[in-house]
Amino acid sequence: MGDVSTTVIQSAKNVSGSLRVPGDKSISHRYAMLAAIAEGKSQLENFSTGADCASTLECLRQLGAPAQRHDTKVEIEGRGSALHTPTAALDCGNSGSTMRMLAGILAGQPFTTELAGDESLSRRPMQRIVAPLTEMGASILSDEKFHPPLRIKGGTLHGISYRMPVASAQVKSCVLFAGLLAKGETRIEEPIRTRDHGELALQAFGAELERSGNQHSIRGQQRLHAITATIPGDISSAAFFLCAAALFPDANLIIDGVGLNPTRAAILDFLRALGLRITVMQVEEHNGEVLGTLRVQGGGTLGGGRVAGRQTADMIDELPVLAAIAPYTREGIEIRDARELRVKESDRIASMASNLRAFGAEVEILEDGLRIPGGQQLHGAKLDSFGDHRIAMAGAITALRAKGATRIRNSGVVDISFPGFFSTLETLVER
Repeated sequence: MGDVSTTVIQSAKNVSGSLRVPGDKSISHRYAMLAAIAEGKSQLENFSTGADCASTLECLRQLGAPAQRHDTKVEIEGRGSALHTPTAALDCGNSGSTMRMLAGILAGQPFTTELAGDESLSRRPMQRIVAPLTEMGASILSDEKFHPPLRIKGGTLHGISYRMPVASAQVKSCVLFAGLLAKGETRIEEPIRTRDHGELALQAFGAELERSGNQHSIRGQQRLHAITATIPGDISSAAFFLCAAALFPDANLIIDGVGLNPTRAAILDFLRALGLRITVMQVEEHNGEVLGTLRVQGGGTLGGGRVAGRQTADMIDELPVLAAIAPYTREGIEIRDARELRVKESDRIASMASNLRAFGAEVEILEDGLRIPGGQQLHGAKLDSFGDHRIAMAGAITALRAKGATRIRNSGVVDISFPGFFSTLETLVER
């Protein structure tokens, strides 16, 4: 990205106040894509304001599904299962979610599409979706390491039984979307349970799925119908403010309308175990997705903890901000089984270690994670976002307790998921 914006974060004494976070990115992507292949006009409230989801909407427009946007309300005119041939390559921007999940729908279209992305996305491997979609009957061309751009020659797909080698909610959604357009039944088994936004979205649009443990099956060639839905606030965005509150004994935050899907809420249990007081209020359910208001209060000294196995998969997007507060805990935090972090918008293991060391922190890099001792005192630093929105936001949270000012270079990348993040944080900070 060409953005060279710099944000300065001063150390803080406390955080308090109330806020709303943008609509959930994962749900926004999936609702938009399914709305495009549904019959009728879908109306989606609280749609994510992030650049990634804007990339999805633009791709859908190029495929002949008009998407009108009014602030956080989006209307999408569905095409049924038949999209239009695009006149140029589809630009996914920085969004791996757009590329991986839309590929499943494009594999079932009777035309050829090219999916491209920015410099960061062009470094991310796509073999995980190429393998099952090829097995289903699509033809996909890329370089020898399966990097974008992807040239997808779609057509008639057939159902498969697929055992996913690596847990990935995006790959699961990709294969389910392809399975929806295929002949016969598609079965997927995941090694450990991942977030189920794709399954819930398919059911919201009227598709029938069978789910048993880590196995999922969908019957092909079902028709979807348009929906009217409100998208919950993104808990991965809320996590930055939860962790900010964890740094201050007198913190008091209210976060309204946050998604509390059980496959995403592990961060709440982990932070409670560290010592943060979190109360859930006003719980509602919309299209199978649970949301509520969180009251967050500092709990004094933070303990420490270890993230591994299924917990790592459940909190994959929250791991950067857990690493960000780890030096301030009493016992430190160890993160394992997180190789997935190496192939995100940046190598998040290396990026987090580099920025924490800039603060003066001691960090041990592991092959599959990080070990960060507790009880550390940090100083202000010059950080790089590494072109990664979560790394930029995580750096801002560490900076709140560091002594002196911190400068975050290329900070504009936060717009990928949370436009206005820094100004929202400033409204809550007491100095």
